[in-house]
Amino acid sequence: MSESTVLKANLRTKLGSRSSRKLRREGLIPASIPTDGSHDHVNLSLDEREFLATRRHHVHLYDIDIEGNVESALVRELQWDSMGDQITHIEFKRVQRGVKTETPVPIEVVGQPKSGSVTLIHPEIMVLVLPSLIPDGIEVRVGEFEAGTHMMAGELILPEGCELAVPEDLEVLVVATERIVVEEPDEDAEDVEPEIIDGKPEEGEGADEA
Repeated sequence: MSESTVLKANLRTKLGSRSSRKLRREGLIPASIPTDGSHDHVNLSLDEREFLATRRHHVHLYDIDIEGNVESALVRELQWDSMGDQITHIEFKRVQRGVKTETPVPIEVVGQPKSGSVTLIHPEIMVLVLPSLIPDGIEVRVGEFEAGTHMMAGELILPEGCELAVPEDLEVLVVATERIVVEEPDEDAEDVEPEIIDGKPEEGEGADEA
C-alpha cells in the first residue's frame, strides 16, 4: 500500500502514431483518461522517468496535474512495445478519494507446498477498496498445502479495507499432483556390450571378423 503522488502532465492536441513516436523520443509517454460518464475523455503526456520512479515505489494512486486541473486516477492498463522494454501508452481510470473502487490486486504465493506444485488460475483478483488503501498484493502461504488442494477466493485473507469483487467460489489456486515421468527402455536398442568369457568376447559377439 502506498500514498498518492503528483504527476505533472500536458494535454495532447496531436494524436496518432507519428505524434506518439515523437513524444517517446522526447522521453514522454502518451496517456489517456477515458470518460466515466460525467467527465470527458482526456489525452495527455507525462514524463517517462518520473512515472517509472513512482512504479518502483509501488504507487497506485495518482493525482495527475494536467496544466492546473488535477485528476485522481489509477493505472488501468500499460501498453508495451513488442520487446517489452518501453511503455508505449498508459490508460488511467478516474477515482474519487473516499469512495471505494474495483481494482485488480496480484496474488503472491509464499513458500512451497508439502507436495505437488502450485498453479495460479487467477494471478490477480478483483477487490473493492478505497484508492488510498490499495495493497501491493494478497499473500497466500502454501507451506501446509498438499497435492490436490484447491483454494477459492472466499478463503483468501484480504488486507485491511479490501472486499472481494468476485464470487467467493471462484477458484484461484490449485496444488497439482507432480507427475514423475519414467523413460521406457527402447525395445529396438541392442545391448552392445558382449558377454565376457575368460576375459575374451564370446565367439560371434563383438569379436573381429577375420
